[in-house]
Parts: sequence; C-alpha cells; structure tokens
Amino acid sequence: MKALLQNLSKDRRGSVAIIAAGVFTAAAGLTALSVDVANVARAQRQLQNTADLAAMAGAANIANGTAIATANAYSAAATDKNASTGLTVTMASGYPALRCFTSTGVPCTGSSSANAIVVQQQASVPLYFAPLFGIDSVQISATSTAGGGGGKPNTLDVMIVLDTTASMNTSDSSCSIHNATREDCAVGGVRSLLQGFWPSQDHVGLMVFPGVQNATSVGYEYDCQSSPNPTVVAYNASPVYKIIPLSSDYKTSDATTTLNTSSNLVKAARGGASGCTQGLAALGGEGTYYADAITAAQADLTANGRSGVQKVIILLSDGDASASSSKMPSGKYNNQCHEAITAASTATTAGTWVYSVAYGASTSSTGSCSTDSPHISACSTMQQIASGSSKFYSDNSGGTGGCTSTNSASELIDIFNHVGSSVTMPRLLPNNTT
Repeated sequence: MKALLQNLSKDRRGSVAIIAAGVFTAAAGLTALSVDVANVARAQRQLQNTADLAAMAGAANIANGTAIATANAYSAAATDKNASTGLTVTMASGYPALRCFTSTGVPCTGSSSANAIVVQQQASVPLYFAPLFGIDSVQISATSTAGGGGGKPNTLDVMIVLDTTASMNTSDSSCSIHNATREDCAVGGVRSLLQGFWPSQDHVGLMVFPGVQNATSVGYEYDCQSSPNPTVVAYNASPVYKIIPLSSDYKTSDATTTLNTSSNLVKAARGGASGCTQGLAALGGEGTYYADAITAAQADLTANGRSGVQKVIILLSDGDASASSSKMPSGKYNNQCHEAITAASTATTAGTWVYSVAYGASTSSTGSCSTDSPHISACSTMQQIASGSSKFYSDNSGGTGGCTSTNSASELIDIFNHVGSSVTMPRLLPNNTT
C-alpha cells in the first residue's frame, strides 16, 4: 500500500489523479474508522472491568444485606469508586440484581436468600470520525455475575466445638447417614467440612464438652478402640476441652478429596483407617455447659493460631445450658446461657468468626436455659452466639421446629457443607449460571 501511494503521488496523468484522490480518501476513512473502533474496544474493556469489580464487591456483602448498595458504590458511574474517565456510565434498569443459583453449591443466605449478584452497566461511547457519516456514538454494555463464595478459601485457623453430652446418642432420622445417632451425624458433618478445606492454608482443631480428665483420656477419643472410654469430668474439675490441636494433616494435599486416615483429627471424626469406626464418644453425665469451652477455644486460637490469619469457632449444641450446681465452677451456675453469649461476644469482638449450629434447640424460654434470668430459650442463645445471622444455622431434628435460620440447609451434614462454602471467597461466574 505504501508503494502504491508513492507511485500514485508521482503520477501526473489526470485519470491517475482521480484514482489517487479516491485512494487517499478511502485510506483516510479507514484510518478514522480504526481510531473509532479502537476507542470503542477500549471503552468496552473498561466497562467490563468495572462491572467485574462492582459484582465482586457486592458478592462479598450478600450475607450482611448490603450487596446491592455495595455494588452500586463500586460501579463506574460518576462519583462512584470506579468512575470511568471519558465515559458516562449508568447501571442498567433492574440491576444490580441478587440471585440464588442452585448449581454452585453455595448456600443462599441473608434476608434476600441469595448467593450471587449480577451487575449490568451501560454507556454511550462518543466517536471522533464516524459523525462524518452520521454516527455520533455507540451504545455498549457489560454484564458481570459473581458468587458470594466458592472461590479460593480464606486462610483460616478453625476450632470446632462439639456437644458430646448423652443426648447426642439419640437417633437423627433426618440425617443423610442411615441409622445415625446425633453424634454420628455431627462427626459426619465434621468429615464433610474437612474435605472442603485446604491443608496448605487451613488449620483445624477439635474441642468437646463436657471435657475429659487428662491427656490419657484425650487419646481415647481417637485411638480407634471401643474401650477404654475417656473419663469425663465435671465443669468444676478443670476439664480438658481440647482433643485435637490446630493441625493440617487431615488431608495430604489441597487437591485430594479424601481424608488422611493417619490423622488424629480424622480418626476422632470416625473417618480413620479401615475398620476404625470409634472416635468421639458421647458419654455425657455432666450436663450441658459450654461457655468455658467457647472461652477455651478463643484462648487456644489466640495462643496457638497463626499471626494475621482469620480465626473461626464452629459450635454445635442443642443450646440448653443448664448443668447442675454441683458440676459447675464457683459463681457460674446462674445464667449459663447468657454466659455463653458473653463468651462468644468476646471472641467476635476480638475478630473471630463464631458460627453456631443449633441442633434440635428448644424455642421455649421456660423449658430451656433454666438457670437464666431473664429467661431465654436455647434457640435464642444459639442465635446470639453467632457473629451475625449469616453465621447461625439450625437443624430441627429431635427438637422444636420453631428454631429456624435464614440460611437454607436441610440437615446437619448439609449445614456443615454450607459453613465450609461460606468461608470461601467470592468468585466471578459465567453469566449463564443457573
């Protein structure tokens, strides 16, 4: 083309001059068109990038109910956090929009029962040369979909606190494990939770209440033997709550979906070597009191957790703290449920995420938490223990159906799967996700 233009520019014949004028005009038009096309492509990329940013910001706030406001705040519209230079951007009508996708495996949470958000921005891109042909601007749009979880997990130090009182030996007909007791279902949930964690990032420990007598009894909780059983002691007898310290040997790698049968944590959760079905024992005999177990969990996370890593407590119980006075430490008999709320609030204030799983919790304020004044129900106690509604779950098996959670989960193992999903990070999803 360069050679042709040079030859035409030197040719003085009239007919050639006409052709040359046409070629130069066409070349100028193509150059102008390429400038406008490049400008539109740049604007489209800019609009898509800011739509992704707004969607991710919104997704991170689905559980607390501020997803739409956050997505709008991070849009590319004028005065927003990602305002685009040279573009007049608006949010399309009906967007941002919350969605509940069933294919992602992430629970739908919050007051809107959502697990994803869709952002669609639009803009008018001014053209530089196309107006010569009657085209002043081009309309563009960008859509981005982000899920509230399912991405790379946060780095976590997690302490699981399980109820091992005698009531956990009753059957749970709604559990996905056939003929399971409530303790069977609880440890099954722990196994499912561990399968979703990444050992390179997530350290997990295990505590129980009532506590056991000493290190020897601790060992009986994961030795794969049916006897002897651990010795359970009263809450005023300096019980040992911690069965397994924070560890990462529950899986051999992040990629594997099977548990490491050599791990004491896995053995305690009855997922050990072939033939090893013994693990945590629900011996009970000391009543239910878990405020000190929550305090012990927070203290252990503080003392033995990693610096700068998010701390998590996951508590499972029916919530009815009402151990007899003879079993209780001095000054702690009264208001046992409120004591647990205070212990959890202290952990939350320290930055720990406290999850509570109410397992057949009563909604009666006179039939549960009998040592408390003012009266409070076991269900309400478990709700207030959680660090917000998004971290409260309820399984009604064996108890009143009135103790409900805004989190959608049908049974205990499903609840543990949802908890695991909730600690992952937001991620972008295909726009055709269902």
